[in-house]
Amino acid sequence: MKAIISPALLYTALFGLAIPLSVLAQTNSSSQTPVEVEADRLDLDQRAGTAVYTGDVDIRQGEMQLRGERVEIKRNDAGELSTATATGERAYLRHQGEGQDGPTEGWARRIIYHVAERRVELIDQAELTQKEDTFSGGRLEYFIDREVIQARSDVDGSEPQRIRMTLQPEQ
Repeated sequence: MKAIISPALLYTALFGLAIPLSVLAQTNSSSQTPVEVEADRLDLDQRAGTAVYTGDVDIRQGEMQLRGERVEIKRNDAGELSTATATGERAYLRHQGEGQDGPTEGWARRIIYHVAERRVELIDQAELTQKEDTFSGGRLEYFIDREVIQARSDVDGSEPQRIRMTLQPEQ
């Protein structure tokens, strides 16, 4: 059974740590929409600057979505969101920027969003789709603002996973 986090606890978890997920959707007008979080459990450590959600975690704000069995959010020394890491058998990220025809979607065993760099790492059995183009491999990096994708076959602690891509012709 999913537990919906109370508004007071959510406020403490997100804003008490200075972790507004609106940073995840900076270039999207959805940054003015509410952040919705569902999880079975929340462990909050204000001194360490971490919030750890576990149990079928689903975080949404407008056109941004992050899902995983566990999502850890960290802040830096200045109190700003530094990373959001989702893990699970099929962690998921969805983002649709302004002016994009369709969403960019990614799946992997671990997804790390580096806020300041606006860079997403998809690690271990990584897949990324943009429109009808698909990319897969051991590690994919997606630079959101530049729309650049880098792919690698190597994954720490795992066998190399070949890079594969399918690019659809322009129409």
